[in-house]
Amino acid sequence: MTFPSISPLYPHEHHNPDAPILETRKLSVRYDGRVALEDITFHLHTGERVAVVGPNGAGKSTLFKVIAGVLPPTSGEVKISGFGPRGHICIAYVPQRSQVDWHFPASVADVVMMGRIGQVGFFRWPRRADWDNVHAALEAVDMNSLANRQIGELSGGQQQRTFLARAMAQEAELILMDEPLNGLDTPSQEAILSLLEKLRQKKITVMVATHDLGQAASHFDRVMLLNQRLIRFGPPLEVLTSENLLHAYGGHAQLIQGGDGTTTLADSCCDGKEGDE
Repeated sequence: MTFPSISPLYPHEHHNPDAPILETRKLSVRYDGRVALEDITFHLHTGERVAVVGPNGAGKSTLFKVIAGVLPPTSGEVKISGFGPRGHICIAYVPQRSQVDWHFPASVADVVMMGRIGQVGFFRWPRRADWDNVHAALEAVDMNSLANRQIGELSGGQQQRTFLARAMAQEAELILMDEPLNGLDTPSQEAILSLLEKLRQKKITVMVATHDLGQAASHFDRVMLLNQRLIRFGPPLEVLTSENLLHAYGGHAQLIQGGDGTTTLADSCCDGKEGDE
């Protein structure tokens, strides 16, 4: 995958203000006869943060690609504010870092400017207002000092902050981040989570795929527990129960009860490796 492919953009399409920001109905995806997703139905509220959890192969990455319009569903439908996924510039999709070509010759500022393509139009030069938008987005994620740095020279946390700046420059209303915290140290993870909190204040809806159930429980409004089918979707305490986790993870799961009553998961299939979820 070349670098410009990390967030495909499509021409603007009108929104229905009375419709959910995101809705799926009986969504199913199959690859060569193999089930990746089966009968997924849910909707999101504007401005909420949702963690998507489940074992490797659960379909998390597939779900994000279908929502972003990168991958067509086998059956069912996706609606963005009442319309199909293709035709929006309001969706920002950031795939797993392993899927990005870090040797692509682009600076941080150039990458963030890619988010303005839907506003500027193809084959047109950015205006002064577009560059002002880019630098405001970089300032918001504390990356202005690295605006001229090549994207491949950044740390993982800096790369993710650049992607968030790109989404802000794009004026995205729905941001999909696939394993953005994977491989980052604790301060970098906390910085990303803090930025996601700021996006809530702007009523930007965020979906994050993660293997960290503790972060899912403490930093997100709702949790989607997925394993090809939707096991449970709701508040963290209602979703991350022993029964639901065993249902989702099966024999790979080892539940550990903490002294404070919380449940953590040791999952042999979720070892931090990136791949098709």
